[in-house]
Amino acid sequence: MTVASPDRPAPRSAAGPRPDARPGPRLYSWLLIALGTFGFAAFWVLAALAFDRQLGWMAVIGALDIAWMLRLGGWRPGWKRAVAGAAATALIVAVANWGIVAGQLSGPFGLDLISSAGKLGPNLFLTLFQLASSGLDLVFMVVALAVAAFASR
Repeated sequence: MTVASPDRPAPRSAAGPRPDARPGPRLYSWLLIALGTFGFAAFWVLAALAFDRQLGWMAVIGALDIAWMLRLGGWRPGWKRAVAGAAATALIVAVANWGIVAGQLSGPFGLDLISSAGKLGPNLFLTLFQLASSGLDLVFMVVALAVAAFASR
């Protein structure tokens, strides 16, 4: 049995946590990312429907928002955080554009936004997305993925 003395510290067990090891993302970190992703997508949908424009530049703002959420959530810097930021930004772009197309279809069909989004299929979505999006909107959406990866790392 080893006894700790003032000049000799007690031995550290091998199973104990290292003082320099930070835990990975916790549940609140994932909830923060989900809130940031779907909250920003909802904001983008409402703004696009209010202005009757695609507003592709909002993808870059969403990428910066996700990078901030990852830092607030305590994610460690590195490639995992960059991949998480790019994936969350891609999800923002997909959900927001699905909502925008569904919102534009809801009026003529007499449906609410949720019903319209549920009835919207991938072929109709892609057709209407291509018709509604300009080349500049698409450039902003691609640039947003790079901004998310760079700002999140």
